[in-house]
Amino acid sequence: MQGIALNQTSLNDRAAASLLDGADGALLGRIGSLEVRLAGSEQEVAAAQTIRFRVFYEEMGARAPQGGMAEERDMDGFDAVCDHLLVLDTTLPGEDVDRIVGTYRLLTPEGARRAGKFYSEDEFAIETLMARHDGRRFLELGRSCVLPAYRTKRTIELLWQGIWAYCRKKRIDVMMGCASFPGVVPAAHAEALSFLGHFCQVEADWHVRAVASRYAPMDLMPKEAIQMRTALAAMPPLVKGYLRLGARFGEGCVIDHDFGTTDVFVVLPVEAISDRYINYYGAEAQRFAA
Repeated sequence: MQGIALNQTSLNDRAAASLLDGADGALLGRIGSLEVRLAGSEQEVAAAQTIRFRVFYEEMGARAPQGGMAEERDMDGFDAVCDHLLVLDTTLPGEDVDRIVGTYRLLTPEGARRAGKFYSEDEFAIETLMARHDGRRFLELGRSCVLPAYRTKRTIELLWQGIWAYCRKKRIDVMMGCASFPGVVPAAHAEALSFLGHFCQVEADWHVRAVASRYAPMDLMPKEAIQMRTALAAMPPLVKGYLRLGARFGEGCVIDHDFGTTDVFVVLPVEAISDRYINYYGAEAQRFAA
């Protein structure tokens, strides 16, 4: 996860830009009492930023930007040009802003043009990747977080149901973005990172590498020393979720000292998603994507 890359931007100053076409709060999925949809107001975006602050800063110990934070919200200039996917627990009391238990930030090509770049460009050299696939629509996924009580398989499934419906709505061809391991010592995740580096790297046509100034190696163990079972058990849930869908990973990782994480880069062309997961998520999500 990268640090703040743009100057702080007020949502009030850019209200029109903050809600992309279709970001009207329409429902994108439902499992039991949990629902997933896009934020439909500045208040809901602010609530998502508060959830991010609670997870990234209070729980995980991210470092506040120089000068501190005026509010207990994780904010940067990209928020105004992104869509914000929300998970809500409908059984909680209060208004919808009080029911948000998870969030995911979605940056479309249109949003990236408004920002001047994709968020991940500070860590990974994605320009050449996108140039090789000119004409394809890339969606950047980021700032994923869920409150501790809701870190369950059901919530992850609901997030993917919502993302799949969103991709159908926005005609997305490729999903990409950073995923994080906790801590700033890659050696603490040697087997898991080495598994990704040796067995799960992107093919040549999709190759992407950490920027030279921030590159850290992932192949920390020899290939023959890796035990798949223990490597997978050591993966963060989000990384395991990407693997199940058929994602592959870029070359090298990046240490993010501001957020206290070791970041890897995910590349997931829509056509690479396993058929069984398309059938699993797609059948229900399709009716929300219309």
